[in-house]
Amino acid sequence: MTHAERRMFLIRFLLDEEPRYRDLHIPSGEAEQKTLLRSLMNVRPPRPVSEDFLAVQDEYLRAETARKGVTDVTDLTALEPGIYLWQGDITTLRCGAIVNAANSGMTGCYVPCHGCIDNAIHTFAGVQLRLACAELMKKQRHEEPTGQAKLTPAFNLPCDYVLHTVGPVIYGRVTQGDRELLASCYRSCLELAQENGINSVAFCCISTGEFHFPNDEAAKIAVDTVRRYKGDTEVILNVFKDTDLEIYRGLLG
Repeated sequence: MTHAERRMFLIRFLLDEEPRYRDLHIPSGEAEQKTLLRSLMNVRPPRPVSEDFLAVQDEYLRAETARKGVTDVTDLTALEPGIYLWQGDITTLRCGAIVNAANSGMTGCYVPCHGCIDNAIHTFAGVQLRLACAELMKKQRHEEPTGQAKLTPAFNLPCDYVLHTVGPVIYGRVTQGDRELLASCYRSCLELAQENGINSVAFCCISTGEFHFPNDEAAKIAVDTVRRYKGDTEVILNVFKDTDLEIYRGLLG
């Protein structure tokens, strides 16, 4: 199959899987098809799928990531011993583990093409990630508490693992409890990585954006906690926005 044929195979499979979608029109444009495929993956519930689908999906997603370009942690320059600052798409970073800012349900974002990191990570990891998270939650039998962490394989991402953590949601002013929970997110991820022999971890800006933690205060908590608990783990502080890049530059080095 060509790359375009793989995309059409995946779209048709997911449409046929849901009777309510079977009459949905498939657009002819590449960009529109990519949007439709991502949307279908985003709304798909966690359930097994055929090996044929996985084989095509895995090849398609890895090619998509290769097209975007992969950055290896070994090519980065530390600003402090064992601490790196990198601006870019965390789903294209090759390292031990990347951190996902998850919600308490822990099975990803179900809003089609939503701009959150949870949506992006689940999209480019593939449908296996949602199922793996659902299996963890089935064993746990309750929502994921804020400030803890879970570990899953990364499937089609260039990293080895994904660390999932739920940050505090800010509704008004930031409380001391909020600060402690955010610090706990960073500490829990580092401890879980160390327990599993993962030697490099890339953190997104946990709880900023959709969860409304002020960016400057969140960055200070991130840097302070990483410095205190990183041990021998190499830590990449990943930012996407220019604003966060400037904040972290002011805190590091």
